[in-house]
Amino acid sequence: MPKRLWSRVPLLFAFCVFTNFLPSSDSSVCAVDTYQVARRTDRNHRDDDNYRQNGEYPYNYNYNGTGTNGSSGRDGKNGESKIIFSDTSPLNLNLSGQDGTDGTDGSYGSRPHCSHKSGGGDSDIHAENGGRGGDGGSGGNGGNGGDLTVYYDNLTDLRSILVTSRGGDGGRGGRGGYGAEGCDCHTDSWEKKICKGTPGNADYKCETKTYRCHRGHRGGNGRDGYSGKKGRLGILSIVKGKNPIPGDNPSVNLSLASLKGQEISLSKNKWLTRSGATGLLANGSVISDEYQEFSDRLEGKFQLVWQDKQPLASFAADNTKLTLKDNKQIEINFPDDLWIEGQTTVEGNLSKYTVAAAVRREDVTKMAVSGFESADKNLNLQLVDLAAKSDVLQTKFRVTYRAKNNDKGFGDEYEKSFNLAPELVTRDYNRFILALGKLSIPSEYLESGTNVEIEVEAIRSLGGREAKQNILYQGQIRTR
Repeated sequence: MPKRLWSRVPLLFAFCVFTNFLPSSDSSVCAVDTYQVARRTDRNHRDDDNYRQNGEYPYNYNYNGTGTNGSSGRDGKNGESKIIFSDTSPLNLNLSGQDGTDGTDGSYGSRPHCSHKSGGGDSDIHAENGGRGGDGGSGGNGGNGGDLTVYYDNLTDLRSILVTSRGGDGGRGGRGGYGAEGCDCHTDSWEKKICKGTPGNADYKCETKTYRCHRGHRGGNGRDGYSGKKGRLGILSIVKGKNPIPGDNPSVNLSLASLKGQEISLSKNKWLTRSGATGLLANGSVISDEYQEFSDRLEGKFQLVWQDKQPLASFAADNTKLTLKDNKQIEINFPDDLWIEGQTTVEGNLSKYTVAAAVRREDVTKMAVSGFESADKNLNLQLVDLAAKSDVLQTKFRVTYRAKNNDKGFGDEYEKSFNLAPELVTRDYNRFILALGKLSIPSEYLESGTNVEIEVEAIRSLGGREAKQNILYQGQIRTR
């Protein structure tokens, strides 16, 4: 703050003390101005030029305005990564990342347009609130240090390489702007005589009401911006020998159609993580302590063998992921909505996956009740697989049997759950017959015409995946 303004602050306060004896319409202006002057002395990082730049002082007469948010700083550029072949010649490399730039400050909240605060009306007044200060912009992140890959014959040759690969510093967050003062009241309260009825008549009555003016709230201060993150140190990788290692291709996403009759090749460079990178390089080097040492190159091939009765073309558009593992075998992962049962065989570096059965997830839970057979101890419940996939899916059943007579609710008379043993389930292609009469259910609840609620939980699985479907039947036992 300029010295000239500092010198006037005591004078301003003295003026305000004097003007307390003046009418409230005059003293309200002084209350707002001195508050702003005092606020500005609290944060010495803001000077008059900054104040003008961010808001031209807080007298921008916009109704309930809000300050403008500061801009975020730019991220620093990452340091350059290099690949070199070492010898005994000294080498000095600077691979440091750049610093992020600072975020800018948020502007001050806008001063509201103050009106209708003189009083005298027949209702309370709520003066306008001050605008909220703008949020400070976040600082930019620092750039990462560049990575260094060194091919060498003698490990001691690395002692001639001086590397500086610092991460850049994050930029500072901008300061949030101050909120503006709300509007003041010229008159805090006033009285008004309210009369009803006709003068001179008995119904004529008057009363005096008091009304108030409520001062507007000061706008909240803007939030300070976050500081940017510091960039990481660069990482050293070393490879013994002068022959560059080729790039790797450890995984790939392909459609099932593209796998038909093809051998897919994958490769993977295996690295060992070690500590003590600065001990390998020249004294004073700045780089991450952990480094990577090339260990081996893994290569493998994959072939898909399709033996499901449905043609591969039915699933041609489905994508799969192939991944080369450290044991040189290739693993295949199918999408979640495609259930596969199969087996992997390995011949040298060739992984073969044979698909024995394939079912879409949506076709697993399409079972429905088709009716009853017989009654009493011969009572059977029939279910049908509408998707016709029961020849490849494993299916188990759990039944909850509820019965009632007259107006009683289901379960009020009888309720019991059973896991159906395999001998109580008969499958005829895509039709299942559940021998409910063979369960330990009292005979009076198995008679024809009994009101029952039967909840069947079908548990179906294939290739390690499982899904459950609840099928509900409510009605009477009716035999054909």
